[in-house]
Amino acid sequence: MSEVNPSGVYVKRPVKVQRDASATGNMASGDKAAAGAAAKASGTADSTAADKAADKAELRDPLLAEKCEDSEGRRRIIAMRNIIKRFYIGTPNELTVLKGIDLDVFEGEFVAIVGASGSGKSTLMNIIGSLDRPTEGRYVLDDIDISKSRDAELSGIRNRKIGFVFQTYNLIAKTNAIKNIEMPMLYAGKGLKERNARAAELLALVGMEDRMHHLPEELSGGQKQRVAIARAMANDPAIILADEPTGALDSTTGRLVMDIFHKLHKEQGKTIILITHSPELAEECERIITLKDGEITGQRKGKGGGES
Repeated sequence: MSEVNPSGVYVKRPVKVQRDASATGNMASGDKAAAGAAAKASGTADSTAADKAADKAELRDPLLAEKCEDSEGRRRIIAMRNIIKRFYIGTPNELTVLKGIDLDVFEGEFVAIVGASGSGKSTLMNIIGSLDRPTEGRYVLDDIDISKSRDAELSGIRNRKIGFVFQTYNLIAKTNAIKNIEMPMLYAGKGLKERNARAAELLALVGMEDRMHHLPEELSGGQKQRVAIARAMANDPAIILADEPTGALDSTTGRLVMDIFHKLHKEQGKTIILITHSPELAEECERIITLKDGEITGQRKGKGGGES
């Protein structure tokens, strides 16, 4: 699979200068200067200058050129500009779910996105997770322009850059806990020994090392979610995207799951985006973003914003 250009896709094309073939063999520096003067007199230099100006404008991507750190010096890891998502385009039932979302998330933040049912949370989550594309707008994730990435590239980006935690766990039913955690690493091309060691380490991190050979049907809801969190960490992703991770759990088990997220955030500096309808859970995060009718209607600090 072709690799995504880490510079953000913008590649400077070579500047071509027209020259007489007889004058370009082993040209000394003085000859080069003379040729440049002759070219300028003939108008060729003006053409070259125009080419250079075009190249410079192409490289100066407004989104990538913006200030990329927050007040604490943290690097911007997500940049979304004017994200619009429509469904049933061109039909009488055309529906605009997201209406011009602008959003920045910085490395090491713990952010909650809250909103009632129908606010656009799930649609926004799918776009952040590169599971869907916006109809309009720009999305840059960890200096990769997702808006310009091909479908074949997006699967690799999801595997390397994003760790998913779903409300319903999404574990593979006939595969034990440690093999579930190994799965993203298998797709990333990592060897068996490395996969096994990393999976065991992550199971210990979430307190599930004594259940590594259990199938999902042999685990409680809370245990399944802890395995799912470990799986999300498998490839050391840039962000963890958690969609209602405590929604199917009782309050005590939900508290345990949230404590794991806080541990990952504080001890490992993980960037976590929590999608939730719970004001209480959102309040634990550093920043709370409110979504209503497909628009961001407010942003404020949560109680977690006062902690380092």
